[in-house]
Amino acid sequence: MKAVTWQGKRDVRVEDVPDPRIEEPTDAVIRLTSSGLCGSDLHLYEVLTPFMTPGDILGHEPMGIVEEVGPDVSGLKPGDRVVVPFQISCGHCFMCSAGLQTQCETTSEGMGAALFGYTRLYGAVPGAQAEYLRVPHADYGPIKVPEGPSDDRFVYLSDVLPTAWQAVAYADVPPGGSVAVLGLGPIGDMACRVALARGAGRVFGLDLVPERLERARRRGVDTYDIRDFDNEKELVAAIRDETGGRGPDAVIDAVGTEAHGSAAARLVQQAAAVMPRKLGGPLAERFSVDRLAALYTAIDLVRRGGTISLSGVYGGMADPIPMLTLFDKQIQLRMGQANVRHWSSDIVPYLTDDDPLGVDDFATHRIPLSEAPRAYDMFQNKQDGAVKILFQP
Repeated sequence: MKAVTWQGKRDVRVEDVPDPRIEEPTDAVIRLTSSGLCGSDLHLYEVLTPFMTPGDILGHEPMGIVEEVGPDVSGLKPGDRVVVPFQISCGHCFMCSAGLQTQCETTSEGMGAALFGYTRLYGAVPGAQAEYLRVPHADYGPIKVPEGPSDDRFVYLSDVLPTAWQAVAYADVPPGGSVAVLGLGPIGDMACRVALARGAGRVFGLDLVPERLERARRRGVDTYDIRDFDNEKELVAAIRDETGGRGPDAVIDAVGTEAHGSAAARLVQQAAAVMPRKLGGPLAERFSVDRLAALYTAIDLVRRGGTISLSGVYGGMADPIPMLTLFDKQIQLRMGQANVRHWSSDIVPYLTDDDPLGVDDFATHRIPLSEAPRAYDMFQNKQDGAVKILFQP
């Protein structure tokens, strides 16, 4: 089959690889019809190369048709249409039973649960940017969806929707309350939509990419282009002025460690920094790159007694965390990869014909698998208005 393989830093290729097959009684093989390109994939493309092996198959946002099932898979049959969660969980261990599927004790090899297409740290499981996918623990993981609507209606159940949903749930926004979302990529954009759908009174979206700001603005988000502010204090003050001088009830950090290599993307991280130092020039050009930049912004921005929800991926341990500020402001901090099956039943009712979350037109690009290298480059450099890319094998 054809698959997108990692060959080195900023080097992905579409190659012929062996077809997957049933290896365990609880396996299934899926013929993929759609597979997303995620911001987390760019961490592999750019900064997590020490944990990759040339030839690794990338991708963790799959949807397709069941081709074959193992003898212990009773809930699926060939021909079923399914979405596959990005993490591989058993459904019966202590952690899965507690709704923490991303901590599955059965598939973990020292970190969290095994993930499709995501480094030796998470099991080195072949990924989903391919024509076919072997799905371990198919007796539990895949989510059956109906025929009829296009893949766009359901494919985001694999990652984007549960990650955004958990970010909002962890933010604990009170009814009619306010939340600021840092970063309006796919997760931040969808988190804004989920927050509004779940009753938030005000949603503030911060970014510096015009197309992303416009997308959020059309959905009723109060957007802030961080390039418009001379310093971080002005940006925080502007949002505090809209929230009774206190700051929003919650902040969602949808940036994390910036994985992108472009100059424009580095500015996103620079502009998010809240270290109170003035270095000259506009905000997006003044603050030094810092791996915890967006988190520092969240800590500064959230009101006292508020909540920070961390959905952006952080990979380092070197940067200090301002514990005194967190303690003094009495901030709650919640984080973690999304527990897909824990949230999926809550999300499905929103995937109706009315499409309240706007999933049908959420993708900005649909690209053949054969053009994956171009798609990675375009997404990393935020070219052509790329926010969400779907591969169509």
